[in-house]
Amino acid sequence: MRTWQKALIGVACVLFALVAGIGIAGTMYVTSIDKALTFDDLKELEELKGELTPVESSSDPFYVLLLGSDARGDEASRSDVNILVRVDPDAAQVTMVSIPRDTKVEIDGYGTQKINAAYAFGGASLAVRTMSEFAGVPIAHYAEIHFDELVQLIDKLGGVTVDVPEYIDDPNAGNVVISEGEQTLNGTEALVFARSRSYADGDFTRTSNQRLLVTAILEKVMATPALELPGTIQSLAECVTTDYSVGDLVSLALQMQSKGDLKVYSGMVPSTTDYIDGVSYVITTEPAWSEMMAAINAGEDPADMTTTDVATADEGEAAEGDSGE
Repeated sequence: MRTWQKALIGVACVLFALVAGIGIAGTMYVTSIDKALTFDDLKELEELKGELTPVESSSDPFYVLLLGSDARGDEASRSDVNILVRVDPDAAQVTMVSIPRDTKVEIDGYGTQKINAAYAFGGASLAVRTMSEFAGVPIAHYAEIHFDELVQLIDKLGGVTVDVPEYIDDPNAGNVVISEGEQTLNGTEALVFARSRSYADGDFTRTSNQRLLVTAILEKVMATPALELPGTIQSLAECVTTDYSVGDLVSLALQMQSKGDLKVYSGMVPSTTDYIDGVSYVITTEPAWSEMMAAINAGEDPADMTTTDVATADEGEAAEGDSGE
């Protein structure tokens, strides 16, 4: 064999080794991110998957249950943020509908409860089952963020821009004052924005603020250049628990980026407040709720379908005391 042939074979072997090494490193990299994204408890993950309904095609619209839990001190963790999200990849459209944490529902095995109790009683799997039955739609994916991790997530993104509806000075939510108008919020400020309920209608405005914050996060992530998306997701991985893999998330983001500008719609379940046996509940209004879900399924904006009837001032104060804040 001639010298140049041996040299060429040697170069080829080196290139193969480099490519193989990069491939192995890449696999280890993706695996490490996947591990950060998913559950530490494999049994909990398997129970969750038993409640999820995968979509048949990557182009089909699907629903995600987004929960935010806010356990403080020795309190049991309950889902303080309950957002049902419809994702339409081909339309680059995301529709969010908030379900207040005090919404009256039936939970399998536990009877009449507030919807945020499902997570406390049975974790992610029972939360998904309860929301699916409540909304009448199959849920394909689940994502959860703890409020103490929200600070880290927002800071990793370099802050998010939100048009704050009204001035916030709420020591119960945190020692931060937030001015009205367009603001770039850091993690600590975003946490106060998501937590505060010092409004005339209490939790209803808070759920609206939470959707504004989620929208800002989505817009920031979706504005990330395609080549930087894996790195962005890696950065956020430690802050989110989900059944998604990093590959699926990157593929979804790229698919939606290719369809044009992101469209985000949002609303809240039509509802009123009431006291039943001394307990304050949010009561879903029918048939308005069924009509809203029909509109969401059709890809329509539910914003104008949101109606709320808040309790009197005295009842509202009592409701706050009952909420566990």
